[in-house]
Amino acid sequence: MKGPTTTRSEAEDSLAAAASASPSFVVLALTRLRSSSIGWGLWQLAASVLPANPPKHLLFDKTLGSGREAGFGLAPGLDHQGYFAAFNDRAAAESFFESGERLAAYAAHAIETAVFLLAPYSVRGSWSGHGLTANPTLAVADGEPLAALTRASIRPHKAASFWARSPAAEADLKNAQGCLLAAGLGEAPLLRQATFSVWESAQAMTDYAHSGGHHQAIASAYANGFFSETMFVRFRILASRGQWQGSTVCMQEAMHA
Repeated sequence: MKGPTTTRSEAEDSLAAAASASPSFVVLALTRLRSSSIGWGLWQLAASVLPANPPKHLLFDKTLGSGREAGFGLAPGLDHQGYFAAFNDRAAAESFFESGERLAAYAAHAIETAVFLLAPYSVRGSWSGHGLTANPTLAVADGEPLAALTRASIRPHKAASFWARSPAAEADLKNAQGCLLAAGLGEAPLLRQATFSVWESAQAMTDYAHSGGHHQAIASAYANGFFSETMFVRFRILASRGQWQGSTVCMQEAMHA
């Protein structure tokens, strides 16, 4: 008796399912553009919705704008931009981090740029329906630095209430003990926002999250249903390079481990 036959489409579906379960790796870039390159930067935002030839193993990517005042101001900061790319293969992410064309283009137009190669070890939620697959074995040990991404889609009729509570949380973040870097980013003005931050330890980040303006803002957001979608990610920093806000950003773990 012949066994069950697997069709080509079923095999492809199995491969796709396996790929989607592979641990994710992320490359995130922060860029401050030269004044002469602001038009180029605006085109990157506009062109991000157009079909493109993506790098191999790319799960999804986001071209992100920013506000003034380190990205947290309501007025747009046209010279600040971010780029987020998620991969399902470490070697592909490392290759993009080292020599991706998109990153090289940003560097060519930038006053300063910082690039991070990241491995998520804790993930909750989604981004435009996309998820990341965490690798808990890469969780940082006590005292090790880590990065975090918090992003949310704000319901339009809740935006005014959300932003009224935002300044206190932002002030706390800027002054938080153990916060090495913080940048506000967004896909859509006022409605789809993200914060990327780097911390000297998980304890420092937890202390900030559970105190002051941030804690009050988050509690209010959930009590009042401000968000239609959220994502919270903690990352091990595999590598970083470049400069941000005048400070050198450089960290390197063993590549291709």
